[in-house]
Amino acid sequence: MAATPADEQMRTLAAVAIPLLGLTAILTLVTAGAEAWRYALLLASRSDAVPAGPLHASDVLVVTGGVVSLLSAVLAGAVTLGWLVQAHAAAARAAAVTPARPGWQLVVGALVPGLNLVVPGAALAELEHTTLGQHPDHRPRPSRLVIGWWVMWVLGLGLAGVAMLWSLRSGVQARADGVLLHVATDLVAGAVAIITIVVVRRLTRLLSPGTLTRARRMVVVRVPGGTR
Repeated sequence: MAATPADEQMRTLAAVAIPLLGLTAILTLVTAGAEAWRYALLLASRSDAVPAGPLHASDVLVVTGGVVSLLSAVLAGAVTLGWLVQAHAAAARAAAVTPARPGWQLVVGALVPGLNLVVPGAALAELEHTTLGQHPDHRPRPSRLVIGWWVMWVLGLGLAGVAMLWSLRSGVQARADGVLLHVATDLVAGAVAIITIVVVRRLTRLLSPGTLTRARRMVVVRVPGGTR
């Protein structure tokens, strides 16, 4: 089946989302390192005076890394969500079935707190189910890859929520514990970005096998002087 403009848009969104997700992973991991440095300085300040220079540098790194990684994550998330909407529609067209969810439900489910714990993982499971040619009436059984992504996604949202609530506490110990929570949150966010790259690549290739097979196609031509 020839690729439609919508299929091309889906592949374009995947091609944009993957490097953005890679950038997000790098930025969140760097921010986690800056947070870990801040935690080490907080521990050192309990027994000895810490020079103002390292403290200021760690604060700048943490704040800058947090802002830049957040902006990158929002942009990568928006593009990836667009890819998910297009991929759902492309999979349904290829299988000649009705999409499991309309696009607006995917967007709402990814943005509304509470729903975003369930809908993104369920949508990926449904997309994988349709892409693999499974019967539409059968219950989707997500692969280990999708389950792993789902677990890390929920863990990341949970840690982010706890870190936000923890920031309301006061005191040196609460601040130190909050830094550790931010380190864990950044590490999980980086892992989610990396796993998302794998998921997007896999499902895009399943939806667009022609992009792989065309490169392998062999054309036989007649060689002058050869035998038939």
